[in-house]
Amino acid sequence: MSIVIKNLCKSYKGNLVLDNLNLEIKQGSLFGLLGPNGAGKTTLVSILNFLVPKDSGTALIDNMDLDKEENKIKSICSIVPQTYAFYPKLTAFENLEFFGSLYGLRKEALKKRIEYCIEVTSLEKYINKQAHTFSGGLKRRLNIAIGLLNSPKILYLDEPTVGIDPQSRKYILNVIKKINEKEKTTIIYTSHYMEEVEFLCDEIAILDKSKIILQEKKENLLHKNSIIKIKLLDEVIEVDTKDGFDNFTKMIAKLEKENKRIENIDFGYKNLEDMFLNLTKQDLRD
Repeated sequence: MSIVIKNLCKSYKGNLVLDNLNLEIKQGSLFGLLGPNGAGKTTLVSILNFLVPKDSGTALIDNMDLDKEENKIKSICSIVPQTYAFYPKLTAFENLEFFGSLYGLRKEALKKRIEYCIEVTSLEKYINKQAHTFSGGLKRRLNIAIGLLNSPKILYLDEPTVGIDPQSRKYILNVIKKINEKEKTTIIYTSHYMEEVEFLCDEIAILDKSKIILQEKKENLLHKNSIIKIKLLDEVIEVDTKDGFDNFTKMIAKLEKENKRIENIDFGYKNLEDMFLNLTKQDLRD
């Protein structure tokens, strides 16, 4: 299920949060949405899930207009928020049963879906325990299980690994990959952990100061990391080093032989985090 956003605008008390934002997310993508604090990520996800209204612009979800087909869009989407979205005094099973009934699931359909969600998130041993007794990792897995109850075609995951141990984090990342690959679910993933996005996502967008400043396939971004730019007085030469530095050393030798002066050498980005900080600058965002 694709998402096409055009000229989306949103202001809060005169402060522009989304400024004519344009974005396209392809069907089946595991899409990483990055941005500093206050960049507009949460606002964008909230608008697409009818939690806050937009000011102007259009959004098509699987060719359905956000302004005209709210119920149909809601039926194919689900959001897993950063905050825990369950009742602490209910057991995991009671939470799944309750939220499944809100989606209109009944009897056998509800039973089968709960069984699936329990299996995917490996909650079998904890299903009859109250949610408030869970570790941080278990609470995150219950959050995800609830988000899967309506068999969403589009799943929004907002910081789903915050505050958990490395083992739980790795497990959740693998669960997300599995959902995307086996269910063909379109997933929009927001996180401040760059290594997660680099591991998971096939396409990445960076949102900053109310605009999309970069959107590319991950393989293209990683390719950029291997490009060394040699700046001369009147030109810039790009050398690809993904297969080693032989081409780079040969080019340097050639330029020296031709007595061409090298003004600067840019070794690209070490990783996605380095690129992110370079694009958004490194000043604090409170």
